Amino acid sequence: MAEYILYHTTDGVGTLTLNRPKVLNAINYDLLRELDSLLDEIAADDSLRVLLLTGSGKAFAAGADIAQQAVMDPAEAEDWGKFGSGIFRKLELLPIPTIAVVNGYALGGGCEMAMACDLILAGEKAKFGQPETGLGITPGFSGTQRLLRRVGVSKAKELIYTGRMIDAQEAIQLGLADHVYPDDQLQEEALAMAKKIAGNAPAAVRYAKCAINEGAQTDIDAAIAIENKWFAKCFATEDQKEGMQAFLEKRKAEFHNR
Repeated sequence: MAEYILYHTTDGVGTLTLNRPKVLNAINYDLLRELDSLLDEIAADDSLRVLLLTGSGKAFAAGADIAQQAVMDPAEAEDWGKFGSGIFRKLELLPIPTIAVVNGYALGGGCEMAMACDLILAGEKAKFGQPETGLGITPGFSGTQRLLRRVGVSKAKELIYTGRMIDAQEAIQLGLADHVYPDDQLQEEALAMAKKIAGNAPAAVRYAKCAINEGAQTDIDAAIAIENKWFAKCFATEDQKEGMQAFLEKRKAEFHNR
């Protein structure tokens, strides 16, 4: 039974909520262990189409638990960094699309968790940042690597060196966030996007994620070959036949993930 994470599914959409509101959903070992176990369940759930990840209360996650880190020695800190980075990588590699729904603060480990998702939707009062240098450390859950891939090397350096916190509008301008909505509409808009994705052919969406992720790690010629591979795999599915037949018959497609 999870203590620090709430989770439920509806019509193929999973909603995972970090639930330590009294400490702004600060990330500690216990929360990460629960997340690790839940991600395994999510990966094995063939009925799931999209995952929404958000936080309870006034924050998405305001960083890793400082009290826990303050007493670590270098070996313990390395283990902690590997543990958190490995779980965020597991989140990133889920076969289904993942959407971070950032309500309030996404700082430090919280920002790193959001960046491990495919898309980031922000409320208008959301705040992002990697403030670790002000605590005498670097980002430890892959923030130095994911931030530069989202906003570019020089801007990532500026944000990490200064520890500056940015608002939702600047996050949009930099490419860190994908959409910003009024706070009272954020969850509704996120669910609407999730349902839109869930309504498409599940295999096609998963294959598209594979093609994008694999292609991003290589040169353009190899990336095009990767796309060709995943494109061809779609034609082995019943959903491809259904999707195209429905188009020709001018009706709504009924996909069955086959």
